[in-house]
Amino acid sequence: MRMIMNATTFHAKFGFSSLSPFIQKVVHPLLLTSAKSLYTSNKFNQTPIFSLIKAQHFKILPTKPFNHLQDSIFFHSNSSQGMLGKVLVVLLVSGLAWAFPALLPPPPRICGSPDGPTVTGPRIKLRDGRHLAYKEHGVPKETAKYKVVYAHSFGSTRYESAIASLETLEELGAYVVSFDRPGYGESDPHPKRTIQTTALDMEELADQLGLGPKFYVMGYSMGGHSVWGCLEYIPNRLAGAALVAPVVNYWWPSFPANLSTEGYNLQLSQDQWALRVAHYAPWLVYWWNTQKWFLYNSVLSGKLKMSPPDLEVVSRSAKHANEMQKLKEYAVKQGVFESLHRDMMVGFGKWDFDPMDLKNLFPNGSVHLWHGDEDWVVPVILQRYVIERLPWINYHEIPNVGHLVMHDPAMKEVIWKTFLTGEKEQIVHS
Repeated sequence: MRMIMNATTFHAKFGFSSLSPFIQKVVHPLLLTSAKSLYTSNKFNQTPIFSLIKAQHFKILPTKPFNHLQDSIFFHSNSSQGMLGKVLVVLLVSGLAWAFPALLPPPPRICGSPDGPTVTGPRIKLRDGRHLAYKEHGVPKETAKYKVVYAHSFGSTRYESAIASLETLEELGAYVVSFDRPGYGESDPHPKRTIQTTALDMEELADQLGLGPKFYVMGYSMGGHSVWGCLEYIPNRLAGAALVAPVVNYWWPSFPANLSTEGYNLQLSQDQWALRVAHYAPWLVYWWNTQKWFLYNSVLSGKLKMSPPDLEVVSRSAKHANEMQKLKEYAVKQGVFESLHRDMMVGFGKWDFDPMDLKNLFPNGSVHLWHGDEDWVVPVILQRYVIERLPWINYHEIPNVGHLVMHDPAMKEVIWKTFLTGEKEQIVHS
């Protein structure tokens, strides 16, 4: 009797409810192509070993036609090919049992816990009991003309150098509070983190620090996701917003398929795969970005594809390499999963809203977006489309500038001044 194994039962048993799209789009076709080369025409009768496997893990169903490989794996027993099939499936099951623990990230080392890192700076306690670490910059908030909540980039912290110099902040009369986004630095992880929860964290931070009914927000790179969240969920609290080289999600529904594909294909192959995993199989993100068998995310591996302008910025920052390394270590001192990996799962997962559907609630033109035309990390072609859909955002495309725009001191100062005062200044590269 021909028997088949339902390919969906295994992941359902182990709680992998998000596995199906990834299996259908990436893994399943590859696995079944290999299987097809082994199984041609013979049949596989039930044997004791497969009775055991069936009883423990798999649901054996009546057969479908052999050419329906996208749903089923056939077992054959009347030839050497059938015996090889038995061995391969036993090895597959054993391999999965061995590999499953490797998919699970270690628990985070919570700051302030008995076995966790020491808390070194101020934190607030949020309504849900989590702690959020923060740092204040500029003039006292009691006398500040502008009050800004700043969201840092991927792999960074509240100490990010993208914040304007003290001299500039004093000149502007600005107060800035930066914070470690959940899981980074000394802010508690948030396993249920979403775009919305971080926006609400920013609102609660502003309220606990007494910033008043309205405040400004700025986000750089991956921190831009937090600003999009503020524009969606707390627009009535915002005096203005700035997105600087904000990372896009290639799965935002409003992107035309050909355009998002074009932008996606500009990424390194290893980054394309890392994004696929983050979107379709978030349960696999930890293993994918910690294994040593093949290349993973280029930012995490330190092999980022940089444009010439970004390489210049890096070369000028070389003298600060030791300090930058310490900040990188500080960023992930509670673990990489709830910081870097959670960022990828949230940022490139399915959002509850599409930024390109936002309505203009800022008639005074207080929302800005800056992007360099030599940004090889976030393709500028996608940012241009976002602005076509949201013409009420003040768009500043900077020529001959890459993704590290906020690490060029001269450009950083101009961006901050333009954002808060509305006065445009000529950008001169450092």
